[in-house]
Amino acid sequence: MPDVLIAGGGLAGSLAAWRLASIRPDLNVRLLECDAILGGNHTWSFHDADVAAPALAWLAPLVTTHWPSYSVLFPDLSRTIDGGYNTIASSQLHAVVCAALGARVTFGAAVATTRGTTATLATGEVLTARVVIDARGDLPVRLPLGWQVFLGQEIECAADHGLTTPVLMDATVPQDDAYRFIYVLPFDRRRLLIEDTSYVDVPAIDAERSRAAIARYAGARGWRVARMLREETGALPLPLGGSADAFWPDAEPRIGVRAGLFHPTTGYSLPDAVATADLLTQLDLRDAAETGRALRDFAVARWNSRGFFRLLNRLLFRAARPHERARVLEQFHRRPADLISRFYSGQLTRTDQCRLLAGRPPVSLLRAAAHVRESSVM
Repeated sequence: MPDVLIAGGGLAGSLAAWRLASIRPDLNVRLLECDAILGGNHTWSFHDADVAAPALAWLAPLVTTHWPSYSVLFPDLSRTIDGGYNTIASSQLHAVVCAALGARVTFGAAVATTRGTTATLATGEVLTARVVIDARGDLPVRLPLGWQVFLGQEIECAADHGLTTPVLMDATVPQDDAYRFIYVLPFDRRRLLIEDTSYVDVPAIDAERSRAAIARYAGARGWRVARMLREETGALPLPLGGSADAFWPDAEPRIGVRAGLFHPTTGYSLPDAVATADLLTQLDLRDAAETGRALRDFAVARWNSRGFFRLLNRLLFRAARPHERARVLEQFHRRPADLISRFYSGQLTRTDQCRLLAGRPPVSLLRAAAHVRESSVM
């Protein structure tokens, strides 16, 4: 019987299984994935400051590209910000984790339910372990939400594109009915990932519109596409309020988005997945109830410490009209680089929070005041 059975081979589940196999070889760790590849078809990015320094070292085999800085573009602001930025391709995650786990990964294993020491597959088969951890990536809770939705295309250009650093936000594109921006990662001299991204009220992606926006953007910059290598889509939840209890009606072991472990304003889950993987290596992992309580305490503490980010989401989605959202983000990116770094890492100080709310916001003060309290959106 396995010691630890992890249901779901997405980012959180794969990192947890890989880290446990590396640090706790005494444990029999198994990973179940419903598809034929770990991580799906995704690209995850993070700043150096988003994770603890030791984690940068153990994440290194997964990182496909690293840059020393990044840029943002708005109608009245063009800025390059120093600070390491990294990306992980799901293909690299799959290769590294499969090499480490070997036969301990089971593909084609769709998990229907988990409960402490059992995982029931969609076929009805019941698997047992000392501890079963639910790492399936869906969001099975009802919360007031905004969404970051995107469609990205990895392309190979016919000639060198000339871009040397990532563009995290190019909001000089038409804003229309939402906050829209283009996100660009230059992987090598001719290969780019271009994502059409929107902050919207519902998680719907207009694929044809996004593809046309990417084509226009590439054309405007003189990037002639030799071939399109792949396409990915995503919808990241951005909570406007709510309680951690929505994710934790019980103390059954769970990690990842299902546990509420993601940045409220960016939707990024990698830093929390890294921290969770490290936490698991420190737990006894012989008792499902104790493991569940430890994971719940960890996730609830993180959720409760991030109320300010949910306030920012309410100001962005409820107080700011769609065409005003770009001005909110432009104003934010005028702040000092160290404050911006702490924002992305989810570690704003009280002083940072006061600085972000100081001055006149680029939205109606009356609308802003109406959405200050988190309870107002419950």
